Formats: sequence, structure tokens, C-alpha cells
Amino acid sequence: MVNSGYTAVADPDTTAKALGKEMPVSPKFAREVAGMIRGMKVETAQKALEEVIEKKRPVPLKRYNKRVSHKAGVGPGRYPVKAAKAILGVLDSAAANAEYKGLDVSNMAIATISVSRGQVIPGHMPRAHGRATEWNQDTVNVEVIIQEVE
Repeated sequence: MVNSGYTAVADPDTTAKALGKEMPVSPKFAREVAGMIRGMKVETAQKALEEVIEKKRPVPLKRYNKRVSHKAGVGPGRYPVKAAKAILGVLDSAAANAEYKGLDVSNMAIATISVSRGQVIPGHMPRAHGRATEWNQDTVNVEVIIQEVE
């Protein structure tokens, strides 16, 4: 079997997939946003991500949450707009792929969503006395597989 870039194997008759590669987003925030929408229905997840972009719904931070202020009903949380926009784009692409296949998008849920670190784009920031500091850009690979729910 040819490596397609996906980590999970899915039945092509009932699922649709999308892959976002080398997206310039913080890997930590992308992981938290993915954890928030994992298992949701597609339309619910899209609404949730749009609310995060509008800063109306905080994303609960489960892992990197030291000195992060609490949000009502969530606990430690933030509004990672850039990560939410990137993941919403991949989710919309998966929904469009499902529609193209003739599947009912309103009856689909996120079966798999995984975030992995992509390549690091090297850079530097000039400092005083002729020195420089590494100023690299992290990237992220996002994989979404949506599946019909009974």
C-alpha cells in the first residue's frame, strides 16, 4: 500500500478525509483545539471553531496551562484564533470532500483528528552587540477523518 500521508486507515465508502500540511500554527494550541472538537458532529465543530475565532468560546487548555487565567465554565483557557482558523479550513475541506462523494454531511462526526509537528522554518532575530537569537517558525500537519454516524 502506498503511504498517503494519513495515520489512520478509514473505509472510503463511509468516510471523507482532509490533510493540512505545513500550516504556520503553534503546535501546542493546534493540539488543544483538536482535542476540543474531537468526536463532535461536523456542523457543531464548525460552529464551535467559529465561536473561538470570534472570541466567544474559550478553548480549555489541558496541558500547557500554568499561569493561564480561568474562563467561565471552562477552567484555564484561551482563544487560539490562528489555530482555530487553520483547523476549520481542514474541517471544511473534509466536509466538501464528503459532499463530493455523495455523503450526508449533516449526519457525520469527526472520527479522527490528529495534529503532528511539521518542519521548522529556520529564522533569526538580530540582537545587541552583533549577536542573534533563533526565531524559528513552527509548522503543523493536521489530519481530519469524518465518518457517518448511525
